[in-house]
Amino acid sequence: MANLEKPGLIEYPSGTGSGAPRTAERTLEEAIGAQIRLHRKRLDITGGELAAAASLSTGMLSKIENGQISPSLSTLQSLARALNQPLSSFFTPFEERHDCSFVKAGSGVSIERRGTKAGHHYQLLGHSLGDDLVVEPFLITLSEEARPYTSFQHAGVEMMYMLTGKVLYRHDDRSYLLEPGDTLFFDAAAPHGPEELIELPMTYLSIIIYPRE
Repeated sequence: MANLEKPGLIEYPSGTGSGAPRTAERTLEEAIGAQIRLHRKRLDITGGELAAAASLSTGMLSKIENGQISPSLSTLQSLARALNQPLSSFFTPFEERHDCSFVKAGSGVSIERRGTKAGHHYQLLGHSLGDDLVVEPFLITLSEEARPYTSFQHAGVEMMYMLTGKVLYRHDDRSYLLEPGDTLFFDAAAPHGPEELIELPMTYLSIIIYPRE
């Protein structure tokens, strides 16, 4: 049996509790320019090629992509045609909502997943609305009738935070003794699951993150 080493103190830039980059508020011009540049790169064409297709100068396109000027609707229509995109696609990111999911205690949605038949009860605590990643936070309860199950395997990464109980949890070819307050973060593509249920009932927070297909 192996235990995770305790990590050292990680210092992040002042004003943030994460290593994630800050998100600055964009102007409408900057948001439009970023979308035009994104669509251009997806087509793998140069700024000069797009400018020529839209009957613009390369310098003008550069200023538009960098949010330095406010292009006219006719200019945007020309760019939309050249990129084979609807005009509305330039504005969507600027208008998108930054949603928040709130779940009262005890009101999470019960979910059927692999392991449910082994006495593992899942409550979904929220949902992500992003385009690229799916984030699934679960409160998992193992009842007195629960049985070991080490064959979970799925895409993405998973983080477990033990709340109550005690378990010997297996990931790939190693096992970890988890007690309240312990955290396990792992590649979920490898087989994993509770190998020995030492103290029941047991609850832990599980957050699964994987790419949206």
